[in-house]
Amino acid sequence: MAYVSTAGGPEAACVFCAALATGDDRRALILKRGHLAFLILNAFPYASGHLMAVITRHVGTLEAATTEELAEAMALVQSATRALGIAYHPDGFNVGLNQGRVAGAGVLGHLHMHLVPRWNGDTNFMPILGSTKVMVEHLDQSWAKLQPLFEAQGS
Repeated sequence: MAYVSTAGGPEAACVFCAALATGDDRRALILKRGHLAFLILNAFPYASGHLMAVITRHVGTLEAATTEELAEAMALVQSATRALGIAYHPDGFNVGLNQGRVAGAGVLGHLHMHLVPRWNGDTNFMPILGSTKVMVEHLDQSWAKLQPLFEAQGS
């Protein structure tokens, strides 16, 4: 029987650190790597194109992140709004950062910012009635649609 171990510290259990270590950005859903931060699709999206800007270094708070790391993460969010605009034509965006369990952070200990494209009338009843979310587009399709746009933007 296989067991999941968190031996080796926080990086061993961190989904973001694991994604960075795979060496296969498509499989890891990484869209763009910067020097201090990167963009990754959310594996449990609220909407098609839902992605995150993540500080590369395993750091869990705004206070622990450097100004340079935060600036690069925000520059990636800005780049992502351009790419998402081209690919999905949203009417707006939700941008948010949850720090700590009580604030709703899904991945504790590794600072990340969500970017969710939004459209007029995009709310639906599935989460309320069916305790499930409708995913309009498979993550592989989202990656294939977005990654070339980041590549075209360059560094």
